[in-house]
Amino acid sequence: MEPPVRLASTGTIIHGVSVGEVLGVSTLADARLIAGESGLGRIVQRLNVMEVPDILAWVKPHELLLTTGYPLRNTPQSLGRLVADLDERGLAALAIKLGRYVDELPGEMVEQADRLGFPLILLPNDVGFDDILNQVLTDILNRQAAVLARAEEAHRALVQVVLAGGGLDEVTAEVAKLLDVAVAAVDGSGRVLATAGPDDHVRALRESITREGLLTSRARTPAARARAFASVPVLAGGHHHGRIVAYSPAAAIRDSDVGILERAATVAALVVTRQEAVNAVESKYRADFLRDVLTGRAGTPERVTARARAFGWDLSRPVTVLVAELDPEGDERSAQDRLVSCWTAAIRRHDPRGAVAGFSHEVVAVVDAAIDASRVAKDAASAFADVPPATFSTGTSRPSPGAETLPEAYSQALKAARVGRQLHGPGAVAHFDQLGVYRLLSLVNDTDELHAFVRETLGPLASDDDAENADLRRTLQSLLETNLNVAETARRLHFHYNTLRYRIGKLERLLGNFTDDPHLRLNLTLALHVLRMRGI
Repeated sequence: MEPPVRLASTGTIIHGVSVGEVLGVSTLADARLIAGESGLGRIVQRLNVMEVPDILAWVKPHELLLTTGYPLRNTPQSLGRLVADLDERGLAALAIKLGRYVDELPGEMVEQADRLGFPLILLPNDVGFDDILNQVLTDILNRQAAVLARAEEAHRALVQVVLAGGGLDEVTAEVAKLLDVAVAAVDGSGRVLATAGPDDHVRALRESITREGLLTSRARTPAARARAFASVPVLAGGHHHGRIVAYSPAAAIRDSDVGILERAATVAALVVTRQEAVNAVESKYRADFLRDVLTGRAGTPERVTARARAFGWDLSRPVTVLVAELDPEGDERSAQDRLVSCWTAAIRRHDPRGAVAGFSHEVVAVVDAAIDASRVAKDAASAFADVPPATFSTGTSRPSPGAETLPEAYSQALKAARVGRQLHGPGAVAHFDQLGVYRLLSLVNDTDELHAFVRETLGPLASDDDAENADLRRTLQSLLETNLNVAETARRLHFHYNTLRYRIGKLERLLGNFTDDPHLRLNLTLALHVLRMRGI
């Protein structure tokens, strides 16, 4: 029966020494490496002695296996397979004494060890296993103690950063000092938030992040104990906030260094969540203030300008108001949060002095009137589209000369967003001045009066109680758009000429003689426009 493969250690030792370092201890001064030189970097975390035939069932990863060859004395043919079996189980190396039970190792075994990078060590006959065990285990435990002490020192230093109110700049600076590497804190989109370390090394790290995107943490394997790059995720509250990335031009980052990076990532998560809490409070103050400005309750223009300046906003210049509203459907809460983030980032890129805030169902931005509002909306939509299927519609106001006219501009942008969605569907971008007759209709505050006008003008066609009503309205719309050109309307609707003449007769019986009454045609056109704006 095949012995079980043990791929995970059950011990508590998590650090060790390399096979090359083991060969440097005094008890192994006369030991000789037979094969597997490329595996000298394998890590030894424990030692074991093979003096029973079924040793494979008991070995563990990262072990240095010592043997006199006693279990193999009667089955030398099994030596050829032994190296592959031990390598498969993750052992670090095999050290053997020759001469007493096994005279020499077969060439096949040596070749296989070289191919797999599995070190085979010839032990001197005058050294006892107990001496080797004592000295190597002492070195391993000392190494682990040193690593733990270093990690504890790093933990204290990083916690002190948080207690002192430090941010990501201070965290990266502390890690760079502890590990003597270049360090960067990167957000989830790959934007570098903070860096520390020698300028040339930081520059190389930035270039690597830009070129390769977010570097992922490499697996901790004996063959890759030292590396040039390492990164760990910053996780908080179940959310991925980015990574802490380190770079060593000498490729000297080891697993113990990755452990310190993981502690730094935990501290960075605390910094991020703390900053998010602060941002949430500040965001509420900003939103409340901007809402007051847009509803005319924020006070005099001078007071508005002064308070806006405290938020980094410039509302004293000519500005344009943009309103972005989520289109129906989708997870509104999570989509609203993303909408605010995307618009905030877009305004920061296009107008750092622009104001932006998220309300309960919309995002409002106030930007320099000289900026192309459609480009800003397109930029925000591009980022928002990374996580479908939610979309939003955007409305743009006329230029506003100052803070006192912002309430009117806000109303224009809001109407443009809602009318634009009705006319062009989800994801529309509409300017108030481009709404045509819909702009005039949207200025009528008494919507009940508008709907009464529709009912009086269209009569039974104003409702969808009859399935034929929508079809007749479409026919009427096409007739009015073609200026009563019957042939063109028949072509558009794919009707026979006589069928259309019959429909015109039916429409005139319902609505009146609109073919001869231009005033009635105007009323019908307006009524159809109002009906199309239903819900606004």
